[in-house]
Amino acid sequence: MSDPAPPAPGFAEALKVWLRIGFLSFGGPAGQIALMHRVLVEERRWISEPRYLHAVNFTMLLPGPEAMQLATYVGWTLHGVRGGLAAGLCFILPGFLVLTALSIAYALFQAAAPLETLFFGLKAAVLAIIAQAFWKIGRKSLRGRFALALCAAAFIALFAFNAPFPAVIAGAALAGLAAGRWRPGWLPAAADADEAAPDQPPVRGGHGLRALRVIALGLLIWAAPVLVLAAAGTGGDFIAIAAFFSKLAVVSFGGAYAVLAYVAQDAVLVHGWLAPGEMLDGLALAETTPGPLVLVLVFVGFLAGFRESGALDALYGGLLGAFITGWVTFVPCFLWIFLGAPYVEALRRVRALAAALSAILASVAGVILNLSVWFALHVLFADVQRIEAGPLRIALPGWESFDPGAALLVLAALFAVFRLKAGIAVTLGGCALIGALIHTGLFGLV
Repeated sequence: MSDPAPPAPGFAEALKVWLRIGFLSFGGPAGQIALMHRVLVEERRWISEPRYLHAVNFTMLLPGPEAMQLATYVGWTLHGVRGGLAAGLCFILPGFLVLTALSIAYALFQAAAPLETLFFGLKAAVLAIIAQAFWKIGRKSLRGRFALALCAAAFIALFAFNAPFPAVIAGAALAGLAAGRWRPGWLPAAADADEAAPDQPPVRGGHGLRALRVIALGLLIWAAPVLVLAAAGTGGDFIAIAAFFSKLAVVSFGGAYAVLAYVAQDAVLVHGWLAPGEMLDGLALAETTPGPLVLVLVFVGFLAGFRESGALDALYGGLLGAFITGWVTFVPCFLWIFLGAPYVEALRRVRALAAALSAILASVAGVILNLSVWFALHVLFADVQRIEAGPLRIALPGWESFDPGAALLVLAALFAVFRLKAGIAVTLGGCALIGALIHTGLFGLV
């Protein structure tokens, strides 16, 4: 007979644990989910194993960082809305503050030789980590010919036709709904929706009026920065930043790597907020900080505000850009949890939702493959040309600009990640060290 569960923790006690988790949440969503399982299920026993796994499945259905939303959900089960807010904020604030500080240093000193040397190695490591993410997601989501076709279609749409990322996600969802309705055998992953849910009832009930209140209040809070800027009659560039990242928050299924493909496409090529190499630099910085990897958007928002500040002081503009980006990125994460958590049991049994999600995840594999190719071009080649012919928009390398030192580093990083099963910290640190040796000319490769 198992020991009885300990009594529910007080809010102050839970707050300390959430802060501890926030400062230790390195290693991406898999590592963060494992960390919370050890602390919340095994050590503290604040939530049962079935309910925890059930919550993991629920957050996988949502756009945004699943680990942060998982923490918010568990906090909500313990102490209601204030518990969810405390858990979610503690999960993202340490990384937000660290990455904002790193963004300031990057914007002011990015041309310094030591930083150039550091990022030379980190970019190769990031490329290998993205390739590993594609492999992991692909193994789970690409089950059957229909899933493979969705993956290929997403890759071609983005790489060859520069299709908008939200359109790719929406198209995959519609294809999943249609397949779930008329060809359910095409999406074997959707069968997971039929798995038995835990016997425990939902912790807190919900009803229609409550849902309307949550939606109204959540949308008002989400739009608050834009409303303030609009009322002041200033900040048109920052309203554009808020609109861009708000759109991302709604379609960011599949984790940060899927979002980055869209960011690399629009923030770099359309808005001109940063260069392709800087996108890689930001991802390298985000990999080294605690919290969800999607915090890399804060780096992008900082540089956008820093360079679009107009009459504002550049540093102040960067901080405002980072704050607005963080706000519109993470506020909807709380909205999804507070709105959907009371209905979590019923949501898992909706076959149409499971079919749409299964199709989206298959297309996300293609999105991440596109991101891998896009980053590989900019890591391995100093010159990347964009060929446009009718609807085609294809990036091609300048073969004469091939960098053998970067290629060597990428191969080393891939070997470390796939063969040696090295963690993110070891891969980043090792590539930074080897990259510094190569960049200083020790091996005669630069």
